[in-house]
Amino acid sequence: MKIKLLLSMVFSMFFFLTSYSQIVDAEAKLKTQTKDSLDGWKKGCVIGANLAQTSLTHWAAGGQNSFAINGVYSAFANYKKGKNAWDNSFDLGYGILSQEGVKYTKKTDDKVDLLSKYGREVRKSFYYAALLNFKTQMTTGYKYPTDSTRTKISNFFAPAYIIGALGVDYKPNTHLSIFAAPITTKFTFVNDTALSNAGAFGVAKGENLKSEFGGYVRIIYTKNDFKGEFMKNVSFTTKLDLFSNYIKDPQNIVVNWETLIALKVNKYINVNLNTHLIYDDKIKIGEDSNDNGTIEEVEKKPRVQFKELFGVGLSFKF
Repeated sequence: MKIKLLLSMVFSMFFFLTSYSQIVDAEAKLKTQTKDSLDGWKKGCVIGANLAQTSLTHWAAGGQNSFAINGVYSAFANYKKGKNAWDNSFDLGYGILSQEGVKYTKKTDDKVDLLSKYGREVRKSFYYAALLNFKTQMTTGYKYPTDSTRTKISNFFAPAYIIGALGVDYKPNTHLSIFAAPITTKFTFVNDTALSNAGAFGVAKGENLKSEFGGYVRIIYTKNDFKGEFMKNVSFTTKLDLFSNYIKDPQNIVVNWETLIALKVNKYINVNLNTHLIYDDKIKIGEDSNDNGTIEEVEKKPRVQFKELFGVGLSFKF
């Protein structure tokens, strides 16, 4: 009953934000309008793809033929007029790697991230705000003990996270936002029977949902208008999410930190570096050991997760 009530609160907040958008966005229904003509709205979209390919023939030094592709889609729609501010973003990322002699094509990136935050200014740079964030992945994730074996460790909606938060947003300028929410509900979904039965991602064994109540902080800094000659084509964005569960082990802070640095070479070619760090004490991860020619998993425990993607590719802005 408590879980149903909390879910109702979160989705009610989402529908409130949606209804509000229908009121303030009455003039934005004609898609033929440019973003500059929409009163109060700023919209944008970036689509990018990075490719890497290696082909070796009679190569004495050795190596493997390989092919990799990583794609990103990032869109935003932000509204600011009077005392009202409404920020929306939708991010997708997916990447694969294929290597000669390896049985399976491996996934290198998989992300779905939808965020909506509405704020009402109460004094200069301070807003009462409500936030809704949804995260999951698109396809099954595997661990590969060897080149010819794999074990499922994640799936679509396993996990999926929904955060609903009420708090204060501090926005001293267009680059920085610090959102602090003392009232936050977090839901973790594991909609996969095998993973649920294993108690993956912190849910109780055999359960599909874990609910938490706590405090939440989200810090975003983004800048793409550097003045120096060396930095003028550089875009920098960093996002830090912190969550503490009031009910159990509040000292164990869940950390989710993403950073993107992009360098625009010309109109279509870009170089980018993306890093993603996660720490969640409820996610237990083992490490493979291959001492003495054998492969075995050591004790599972909370570990710092880190991902880095570097690429040169094509990007298009709308």
